Amino acid sequence: MSSVESTSTESLCPECLRRIPAFRISEGLDFYLLKTCPEHGTFKTIIWRGPPGLEALLEPKTAEKPSVTNMASSAGCPLDCGLCPEHAQQSCCVLLEVTARCDLGCPVCFASAGEPTGPDPDLGEIERWYRLLQESAGTCNVQLSGGEPTMRDDLPEIIAMGRSMGFSFIQVNTNGMRLSLDPQYARSLKDAGLSTVFLQFDGLDDRIYRTIRGRPLLEIKQAAIKSCAEVQLGVVLVPTLIPGVNTGEVGRILEYAMGQLPHVRGVHFQPVSYFGRYPTKPGDEDRYTLPELMRDIELQSEGLVSAVGLHPSGCEHSLCSFHGYFVLMPDGSVRSLTDDERSPSCCGNGDRVSAVERARNFVARRWSLGADSTTCCDAGSDPTASWDAFLARVRGHGFTVTAMAFQDVWNLDLERLRNCCLHVVSPDLRIVPFCSYNLTSSTGESLHRRVLNAAAIRDVG
Repeated sequence: MSSVESTSTESLCPECLRRIPAFRISEGLDFYLLKTCPEHGTFKTIIWRGPPGLEALLEPKTAEKPSVTNMASSAGCPLDCGLCPEHAQQSCCVLLEVTARCDLGCPVCFASAGEPTGPDPDLGEIERWYRLLQESAGTCNVQLSGGEPTMRDDLPEIIAMGRSMGFSFIQVNTNGMRLSLDPQYARSLKDAGLSTVFLQFDGLDDRIYRTIRGRPLLEIKQAAIKSCAEVQLGVVLVPTLIPGVNTGEVGRILEYAMGQLPHVRGVHFQPVSYFGRYPTKPGDEDRYTLPELMRDIELQSEGLVSAVGLHPSGCEHSLCSFHGYFVLMPDGSVRSLTDDERSPSCCGNGDRVSAVERARNFVARRWSLGADSTTCCDAGSDPTASWDAFLARVRGHGFTVTAMAFQDVWNLDLERLRNCCLHVVSPDLRIVPFCSYNLTSSTGESLHRRVLNAAAIRDVG
């Protein structure tokens, strides 16, 4: 079928990282990104496959430009990331990469972790990163990432430092290895003020882990969840979804997560992107788009989790993510609470609460394990008996289903990138949108990491 609609945008050439015009074109319910480089020709990539229709989910959003920009706009987006005045959205969550070391060698790794980049940043440098966020983004949500952050023995000190500086929600992005082997480590992180463990969790079959992570890991993942549960530390499961590997695991992962309530707070799906250590040129068959994931959530859960309860975030671009909030009822049914979350009356502030603030609060409230989450709800009580009983059920059995579709060089859309609210602090004190920071060309050349890594090694020498 020929194109029936096109929307002008901009992108980068996958070969030379040159900024070029691009178009989002539709063929029925499928949408593609089409771009042409005068030197390297035309590139076409699927970005949205099938229902629900993209137009119905493209919600208008009010731009909340960063109050502070630290880079001049000269070469143009995404070459001036820092943030520059072209950026349209302030930070919701910011990653601090506290190490490049890792105790795994995953074939799929956006950070290419384990490659030599100099020593870990010291506590003084990390304090400067926190202060940069205070000045530029306020007390946004923070994710400590890497590499594998639990390889640092002083990770509790890093967490405590952030909490002492006013950052109320701090999560750790981890493979779970150390948490599984050292249960007391979970206690030290909890005592330091950690809010949530963002746990790599790709399925319930070791065949999947051998393919994606290079070794069987299922028992390790389950042991890590147990360690966190014992100290009342919330966990979010984070599957990387790859066609032909584990997209058929969506329903099983959801079922497992619901069986681990209240300690597992939700599932955050991430369809694979082709950058970092995995810069393979993808065909359309290698893509797993958000609408396919939405349909699989409903189909593979046998209708238990309905796609109707999944909505675009009010923060980033509608092509980037969706979220839903649900509660597991005593009879095994699942009720969607997402519409209640989106209602102005639910937070009491109406339009006075910005989209970024709502996104920060949604994550902080729903991904943390409150003291009343494990004690407030008797399994034998009737949550329909009163409003208080229902709220108790929600606190103990509420869970989120979220997804984030990161961009690589083949499907990079600068309109989406300018509206990104997930950022990274670079070692040279810039705040860079996540997809831009991790972008690699078809030959593996990095847009931003290459300069920063070279600078880190030079400083060490």
